[in-house]
Amino acid sequence: MTGSSEKRLLKGSVLVVDDEPIVLHSLTEWFREDGYHADGAKNAKEAMRLAGENDYDVAFIDIIMPGTDGLTLQGRLATAKPDLTVVIMTAYASVETAVKALKAGAYDYVTKPFDPEELSLLVRRIVEHKSLKSENALLKERLEAVTAPSPIIGTSPSMQRVLDMIASVSETDSTVLIKGESGTGKELVARAIHAKSARRFGPMVVVNCGALAEGILESELFGHEKGAFTGAQERRLGKFELADGGTIFLDEIGAVSQRVQVELLRVLEDKVITRLGGQSPIEVDFRVIAATNQDLESMVKAGEFRQDIFWRLNVFTIEIPPLRARPEDTILLAEHFLNRFTEAMNRKSMRLSSAAARAIKGYSWPGNVRELQNAIERAVVLSTPPAIKVEDLPLRVVHAGEQHGSLSLDEVEKVHILSVLENAEWNISQAAKILEVDRGTLYHKLEKYGVRRPKQ
Repeated sequence: MTGSSEKRLLKGSVLVVDDEPIVLHSLTEWFREDGYHADGAKNAKEAMRLAGENDYDVAFIDIIMPGTDGLTLQGRLATAKPDLTVVIMTAYASVETAVKALKAGAYDYVTKPFDPEELSLLVRRIVEHKSLKSENALLKERLEAVTAPSPIIGTSPSMQRVLDMIASVSETDSTVLIKGESGTGKELVARAIHAKSARRFGPMVVVNCGALAEGILESELFGHEKGAFTGAQERRLGKFELADGGTIFLDEIGAVSQRVQVELLRVLEDKVITRLGGQSPIEVDFRVIAATNQDLESMVKAGEFRQDIFWRLNVFTIEIPPLRARPEDTILLAEHFLNRFTEAMNRKSMRLSSAAARAIKGYSWPGNVRELQNAIERAVVLSTPPAIKVEDLPLRVVHAGEQHGSLSLDEVEKVHILSVLENAEWNISQAAKILEVDRGTLYHKLEKYGVRRPKQ
């Protein structure tokens, strides 16, 4: 039997079901002495009642009992308590009995007479296994929470279609091509697909194909052996190898040269790579998501992008609409970024003033979501709680609001004064001259609108 200090550490619970009083009493006492909570039941009816009232880790069930036998009881317990581990007890040590019990879902079987040490070891193994499963499930939940991508914000019909497509393709291993202007959130969509897929516990490797020269990109994608080229002082794994078991995201795929496209096509079709300077082919398991802000179909027609690799990538296409095509999402996104940045900068919570909201709505956002995000971050830095004011926004946004008539006369005047002051580097005399007013009038306007020179 185990020592007393170990007994206190074991926190398992055992149900014993046997119609023989001596066996029932002996086993429950053995398990209690070994540090477990143990209950006994003399028949199936009593066992079902106890199982309904308690959560047991393991149940030892006699296979031969009057009335409902052990295998029938095992089936009922499996339905009522699917997490309960069952061990069958039998006085008949036959292969047929063991196979029948195991096929019915039993964890193991033991034969009478019992060895207490063997039973203790068996229960310990079951309890530790269940504990590890529980810990693994908890760790997976925490990992999913930590690695979850930023949410995709949007209630417009076009974005709802994008979200529906993400949900559909995530359940498959299909290649995905994401299209959209710069700043629309193509990588965010790629991360959402990966996070919802069966590969979510594998790596997601990002390659910005447009940021690397041809020779460097080739080495980045496929890796290289030591001495493969000047400066290759050690072996280096490529992005495809690093993505084994996960997803590789090929951003700006349209920027890849035709020579690298040939190599890329071979890898995408065969899932086999060879490092630069290497001889041995290496099998890799990855899912491909590519993205582009270019018109690949036109590039194919112009001979700038290979048709075969285009069709290899264009299996499932998601097109992200520009922000100007979904104006109903603009304020929703702005408020999302406002909450994120005030929290990140440890600022008091803020809201958008009505003038700031009107200016944001009146601007076309050619840089899409990325431009909006940067504008809100800047506004949070410049603003004073409780609200983001129109003058906290970039001048291009405010001027667009003026042109669209979304600002009041006072707001237009205030913004214009601020613009002149900034251009004059806050030289009051120079600003007053440009505005064709005297210094006193300018000071009065500044006081009226609550304008203060920003701290240097």
